[in-house]
Amino acid sequence: MKPIMLHGHERSITQIKYNREGDLIFSCAKDSQPNVWYSLNGERLGTFNGHNGAVWCIDVNWDTTRVLTGSADNTCKLWDTETGVSLNSIATDTAVRSCGFSYSGNTIMLTTDKTMGFPCEIRIYDVRDGSQLESGEPSQRVALPTSDAKITSAIWGGLEDFILTGHENGEVCQFDVKTGEKIASEKGHNKQINDIQPSKDGNWFITASKDFTAKLFDMQTLEPLKTYRTERPVNSASISPLFDHVVVGGGQEAMNVTMTSTKIGKFDARFFHMVFEEEFGSIKGHFGPINSLSFHPDGKSYSSGGEDGYVRVHYFDQMYLDFRFEY
Repeated sequence: MKPIMLHGHERSITQIKYNREGDLIFSCAKDSQPNVWYSLNGERLGTFNGHNGAVWCIDVNWDTTRVLTGSADNTCKLWDTETGVSLNSIATDTAVRSCGFSYSGNTIMLTTDKTMGFPCEIRIYDVRDGSQLESGEPSQRVALPTSDAKITSAIWGGLEDFILTGHENGEVCQFDVKTGEKIASEKGHNKQINDIQPSKDGNWFITASKDFTAKLFDMQTLEPLKTYRTERPVNSASISPLFDHVVVGGGQEAMNVTMTSTKIGKFDARFFHMVFEEEFGSIKGHFGPINSLSFHPDGKSYSSGGEDGYVRVHYFDQMYLDFRFEY
């Protein structure tokens, strides 16, 4: 399996996302320019220019007409996918850590960091209401109490009913979109949750944590179902839409990498059976920790973004597609 190497970022990758059809990959990094690529051949289509700091998160709506990015420059920007023009820029008090379009694409959510005396916030905007985006005043604003751990990752849950958040203390929470109240919470991990990704049907989600595990949860009840154990911090995990497989990736802390060979650092993407929790394969390649992973919507390939600034697109060999787990 020879990967397609995408090199358009000067600094480490923070997040990668496929659009719904899977023909485009959207990537953002600690440089200020998110990129969009063809997933088939790795050709870069263009960049979204306008941020002045590290871009932490990126999302694309269901019909690929709009892109959403959140940055350390205290803004969340809405872009036109085709032209790369910034349509709206929402100013926040602190860095935007995660953002996302709802199922319909009519609403967006963003979460901000808890720094400089400002609380960690969840904001929800209706993109059909231009006045909300212009003024920056959301339809719903949830300010977490200062005693709560900050939100490190967030996605939409259900059919736009709630926001699912992962926290610095390893907790997973649901917040009601209409009332802003916390509906449920589960202490899923012992350390910070780095990534949350839903399954294709939205029944489950997988979390990646610094406590060396990735866990599968029920989306509605937050019940922990499965645990995938490694011996390094897990930065990202994704569920295959085709098989009962999950891929997890990470590596030791980035600040400790310079003294380490790739063998010891364990920077490979590892594949586990979703039900039996057994590892059945791994793929090496990145010179540094893997920061983001995503399966293609058809399940026949996956992409990984690393601390080395590269996005690697891996198309699976026929052997993987024919592989059946024995039980």
